[in-house]
Amino acid sequence: MDHIYRALPPQFTAHVQTAAQRGVLSHAIILTGQGDLTAGAKYIAMAMECEGAEPPCGACLPCRKTAGDIHPDVTFVRDEAHKNLSMDVIRALRADAFLLPNEGQRKVYIFPDCSLLEPKVQNLLLKVLEEGPSRAAFLFCAANSSVLLPTIRSRCILLHLEGEEAAAELSPQAEELLQLLARRDKTGVAVCLLRLEQSKLKREELQALTGQVRDALAHALTAYYRGQRPGLTALGPKRMMALCDVLGRTQRQLRSNLNVGQTCGGLSVELTALL
Repeated sequence: MDHIYRALPPQFTAHVQTAAQRGVLSHAIILTGQGDLTAGAKYIAMAMECEGAEPPCGACLPCRKTAGDIHPDVTFVRDEAHKNLSMDVIRALRADAFLLPNEGQRKVYIFPDCSLLEPKVQNLLLKVLEEGPSRAAFLFCAANSSVLLPTIRSRCILLHLEGEEAAAELSPQAEELLQLLARRDKTGVAVCLLRLEQSKLKREELQALTGQVRDALAHALTAYYRGQRPGLTALGPKRMMALCDVLGRTQRQLRSNLNVGQTCGGLSVELTALL
């Protein structure tokens, strides 16, 4: 187990511990950056399976089993018969995810090399990522998160093993909506979305806007895990995660050519209900 701790930056282990102990560790995580991503995924899996008072304790039996690669509910998703992960492997994973854990709190699936996930295989994962049981968790190791489809990334929280990715620049409209959310201004959010509806915003523009706001919230959530306190974290981690879910779902719905006005109206109701 010591090799896991030695391979990971203290900042990373600290924010995983904090998230686990607060009960806000996401069920779908992309682990990226330089270093031993597999060790990082194991550490997160330990936090998910730990039975100690302060997960991951590193001392309980589930922690030791996870570190030793013998926990029956922590699976490294590999395909020994093919270079890349096959459709059959992912179909088997999807079926297994709906079975009860053998002995742990969750079933954890670790993808040690996401470059082996072809787009058609990633598409098979979408349904279980979005609609799978709460007891299933998915950890994706990707030195560069761009190897994963935007639809996969929109369902995950991004954690960096080292350093921190700069927040993307926002459009003025996205910045306004984000600040209204940060202030929990229900009336302001409703007025902002009504104004967007009346401005005859294109579907692609609304999709980009919701994506920018979601990414900014996800970035703030990652900062919260690290013990930092940017302005958005006044929302609290659970509310930020719920807002990310709503915005991500709206992005996906907009791919189906939904009416922009109707989407803005529905989004207004969902966002204000969370504030």
